[in-house]
Parts: sequence; structure tokens; C-alpha cells
Amino acid sequence: MTTILVVDDWAVDRRLAGGLLEKDGQRKVIYASDGKEALQELELHLPDLVLTDLMMPNLNGLELVEAVKKEFPLIPVILMTAQGSEEIAVQALQRGAASYVPKRRLPQDLLRIVDHVLSAAQEDRFASRVMNRMTRNEAEFVLENDPALVSSLARYLQQEIRGMRLIDDSDRLRVCLALEEALVNACFHGNLEVNSELKDADPDAFYRLAAQRAHESPWCDRRVYVTARCTRSAVAFTVRDDGPGFDISQVPDPTDPANLDRPHGRGLLLMRTFMDEVRFNPAGNEVTLVKECVREA
Repeated sequence: MTTILVVDDWAVDRRLAGGLLEKDGQRKVIYASDGKEALQELELHLPDLVLTDLMMPNLNGLELVEAVKKEFPLIPVILMTAQGSEEIAVQALQRGAASYVPKRRLPQDLLRIVDHVLSAAQEDRFASRVMNRMTRNEAEFVLENDPALVSSLARYLQQEIRGMRLIDDSDRLRVCLALEEALVNACFHGNLEVNSELKDADPDAFYRLAAQRAHESPWCDRRVYVTARCTRSAVAFTVRDDGPGFDISQVPDPTDPANLDRPHGRGLLLMRTFMDEVRFNPAGNEVTLVKECVREA
């Protein structure tokens, strides 16, 4: 059974998050009231994931993220963000957190985000001695608009990077999540043209419309094109869709803490935070993600 450490100095918020996680009986939840207590729990129980508030006494969320990345790099951290914590949340994402969920959206988004990050983290625990000897790897893929294919490709490429030992453990998970955000954007927003505002207002309606369009022309005829290049100096992914594209200049700056809680730009925020370079083509239907590599000892 998956174990999740929930860290929050407010007992009501701790129990709300824990109750949502334990509701289906698939997860065990342990608790800590601040970052200092969380580090003690990590030593004792070694959970699969940490879900933490940001504003806490003794050791805040940002400091906890940095400590977990240093001492437990294979354990991903998800932030719970509240109004007033946006700036520190952006810093925490930059310094090692794997994702975030606004507290106001816990009932709607928490389980989906936790399961998404856990799935990526579990795939990252396997390596190949042969892959470690590879010096260059390049591949191209053409995907239908199927979320299962998107996740499978992201996990496959994560294993490739893991096997070549190109990036440290915590950054490798974040690269996979950034890539998956690019793939999801290409599939849902690019090819299927489903607006993210609908997802914020009614997630079920968002996915119903996407599923409907995946079988109707012209949307069902569109594809996602992916090129992956892995060398000893960098990994680069180019993701292109057949959709109409968008004007990147019209998207609110997702790195501005004031925009952290907006429905638009979540994927772009994670891509820009987790990767060293993010480039869009003029049409707005292709993005290139680059992460420089640091060889493990």
C-alpha cells in the first residue's frame, strides 16, 4: 500500500487532505505538523510521497522541499498552495517540488495529481546497466489523442534517461512531468481544442468533451509528433500537434506568483520551472524542452 506523509500545521487541513487520500482505501496516510516533524517521520517511515503546506513554523514548506531533495531524492513532494503563499510556492517548484495543488481545489484535484506523480515516481526506480553505456539516443513518435499513450511515452522516456544516468533522481522525475504536461497540452488543448477553463469549471465535462472529439472529425485525425534526443550533455524533447496553435504572448506569465492559482498556464509553469529551456514555434503548436545533464558519480 502506498504511504503518503501529509504535512500541515493546521489540524483541519491535515485531516481534510488525509481523508481525501484514504477515502478509497488504497493509500496509508501519516501526518506531521511542520517541516521539522516531517523530517523525523521521513526517517522513521520512508513514505512514497510527501504532501506539504508551505507556511508552517519551525521548518516551512520551501525548506522541507530542499531537505527532501537532498536527503531523500527519490521521494516526490507536492505542495498545497493557499492564497498568500504563491511566491514561496514558485520558489519551491524551482528548488525541487514535483507538483502543486491549490487548497481550494483539493476535493477536485488532489487524488488525480497525487496518483499522477506517484505513477511517474514508481517508474523512475528501474535502471539498466546497458543503458548506462549509451552515449546518444534519438527517437521519433507519432501518437493518437489517447491519454494512456501520452503517459506511457513519458514513462518510457523517463526510463531511457534513468538508464543513461543523465540527471539526478529528483530532477529526472520533474523532467518526466514537464514532458507529460507538454504532451497533454498537445493532445487536449492543441488537437482536441478543449479549453482549460472548462476543466477548472467542470472536470467531468472537460474529459467528456475530449473523449467525444477523439472520435469525431477533424479532431480525431490529428496526431501528436514527438522527437526525443538524449546525449551526455542534454536531453531535448520536441512536441508538435496538428491543432491551430495559440499566441504564446497572450498567455498570462505562469511564473508570476499572482497567476499560480489560475486555470491557464499550469503546464507551462511546470515546463518552464523544471526545464532549462522552453521554446515555442511561431505558430504556437510546437514546443521544445531542454534539460542540461549532470552526470551522476
